[in-house]
Amino acid sequence: MLALFYILVLQQIAQGLVSLWDGWKWLLMVRRRLSTHAGFYAPRVALICPCKGSEQGLEGNLAALLNFDYPNYETFFVLASALDPARTVIDRVSSSKQERAHVVIAGPPKERGEKVNNLRAAVHEAAAKFDVLVFVDSDSRLGRSWLAHMVAPLADGNLGAATTYRWYFPNKGGVASSMLSAWNAAIATQLGEHGRNFCWGGGTAIRREMFERAQVLEAWEGAVSDDWALTNALERAGLRILFVPECLAPTVGDVAPEQLLEFTTRQLILTRVYAPRRWALAGLAHFSYCVTLLYAAFAVFAQMLGGFSWVGMLLLALLIVLLSAAKGAMRAIAVQDILREWRAKCEENSWAWIALAPVVPALFLWNFVISAFERRIRWRGVRYELVSDTQTRVLSH
Repeated sequence: MLALFYILVLQQIAQGLVSLWDGWKWLLMVRRRLSTHAGFYAPRVALICPCKGSEQGLEGNLAALLNFDYPNYETFFVLASALDPARTVIDRVSSSKQERAHVVIAGPPKERGEKVNNLRAAVHEAAAKFDVLVFVDSDSRLGRSWLAHMVAPLADGNLGAATTYRWYFPNKGGVASSMLSAWNAAIATQLGEHGRNFCWGGGTAIRREMFERAQVLEAWEGAVSDDWALTNALERAGLRILFVPECLAPTVGDVAPEQLLEFTTRQLILTRVYAPRRWALAGLAHFSYCVTLLYAAFAVFAQMLGGFSWVGMLLLALLIVLLSAAKGAMRAIAVQDILREWRAKCEENSWAWIALAPVVPALFLWNFVISAFERRIRWRGVRYELVSDTQTRVLSH
């Protein structure tokens, strides 16, 4: 029993040290990017935002999309139905910006996700005069310089796409909302200066020529996940995805425990279908972490009952937890540097990114177990069955 304890624990400590080093490199990357001038590349941009229903802060979020400090862009708001409640909000925020705001009605999806269907309609609507397509979500509050920084890396004509990720802030707090924030932070810091980046649908910029070269419309034909299908299309075309940390997208909201489980599990189901190798490797890592801590607790308790020395074993096992919390602290420092206008929110929620970091793998493990057997999801009120990464069955609207 002791041999297995030390094998498992020392292995996790080694992995924790490597992960902590990755966290340190992520912090250095952030500070380096923040000190770099964005450049002067300013092509004509079609900003595409799919919307559905009413949500907290929607009017402010959409208004921000019409007020970027960027000279040459137009915004396309996309709805599945002209009767969607979001239409009223869109009309209100765009009333004084009609020259740069458009509304596209995509209609109901057929054998593909509603968001994907909306994006396809908007891309067709945006004429070829736009050099760059930028995809955003309606639940983030983006700063005035966001678009310029998002587009700037595309000055490199060989780059496939530039992407960022959301940074989730609880509104009123609560354990479930704080857990979602910590869970989301763990994913955000997987992106970096390497070749394993993936596109996030709430913040991705791509040249139209690269969009067509990667045949993204064809990849979206039967898909429900816009970002994973885009990622796979770019990888098949051999095109690089650059992470832009200075463009993290602040998202504010609260979730109940059941919503937390539904949202996080849905993300892992999508990952399993569209990126099975990534899903398997991440699942193995979280499984190993959780099993090690459970076995360590059992071994320490057994030593206590047997009257043997156990304090050293406990301290060794706690080092795994402390390493995880330390990486969470680096995330908290980095995001305060990036989202300076959100410093109060960062300080308010730093405890969650630090204290809950050691617990997040347990939530991930739950997500992985469910996603191993389930292919049905509910997304924005629509139920889907993910037959494969190229075939989606719409079960109900």
